[in-house]
Amino acid sequence: MVMYTVDVYSGSDDYIIRDSHAQGVIVKATQGTGYVNPKCNHQWDLAGELGKKRGLYHYAGGGNPVAEAQYFINNIKNYVGQGMLVIDWEGYQNSAWGNTNWVRQFVDEVHRLTGVWCVIYVQESALGQVANCAKDCAVWVAKYASMNWNSWTVPNMNVSSGAFGSIAGWQYTGGDMDRSIWYLDANAWDKFTKANTTNPEPAKQPEVNPAKPSDKPNTWQDALGDTWYEEKGTFTSTTQLHLRWGARATSATVALLPAGSVIKYDAWSRHGGYVWLRQPRGGNEYAYIACRNAQTNEPYGTFK
Repeated sequence: MVMYTVDVYSGSDDYIIRDSHAQGVIVKATQGTGYVNPKCNHQWDLAGELGKKRGLYHYAGGGNPVAEAQYFINNIKNYVGQGMLVIDWEGYQNSAWGNTNWVRQFVDEVHRLTGVWCVIYVQESALGQVANCAKDCAVWVAKYASMNWNSWTVPNMNVSSGAFGSIAGWQYTGGDMDRSIWYLDANAWDKFTKANTTNPEPAKQPEVNPAKPSDKPNTWQDALGDTWYEEKGTFTSTTQLHLRWGARATSATVALLPAGSVIKYDAWSRHGGYVWLRQPRGGNEYAYIACRNAQTNEPYGTFK
């Protein structure tokens, strides 16, 4: 059996929760030790009213991991036992990114407080940062076939599980909404929510008929260690954006482009808080533009 879910935050519209394909909803609850999602209770209640499985996630801020775990549980203590608990481990707004013991300390404290082992959300390329949690925790891996794969059809891709042996869930889109497939049934989902239980073993193969992307993307790492995915497309901005000589917010500006600018790109990368597009300019030169906020997935334009 498999399940499909969406995950939501304060900027998510209710239609995402209501989507009939989604059997579960994972709601952002907290971030760091100073932020609570103001829509958390509403989103949690709406998912429950619709009969969907639920989860809550904490976005790592990179501060003291024990303090962040306590902040998370203090704010969702009335929901413990009713939904999956998740630690969201990403590089954006995370001062501890690269620390291979931060998540271990976080999940240990959550387990001490609740008896529940968190599921760990992490991009495939950073599985090594959370490998020391593999004996206790399940993993939910983020890996996209394309930045505009706005479909519930699961792409035909290999997804690594690293030290975990298998993945519990795979987030395969981050465009119009974050879609995930979970290799669990409803009963296995419920076991993740309970104290003093071993995380259920995910199924090895999804019971779906995946569609192969028309062009399976080539990937590579650049000199800065950022992973790029080959994809040809057209991006039209809906706001003023910097076109830069490098894929960094500090890179020199080629031009300040007005809303409505059209950029043809041949690759994309998710790093440094943004999703970047690469624009070929001839003569083996490239320019780069941030097309999306990597934390909220808010796009700065449209894709074709």
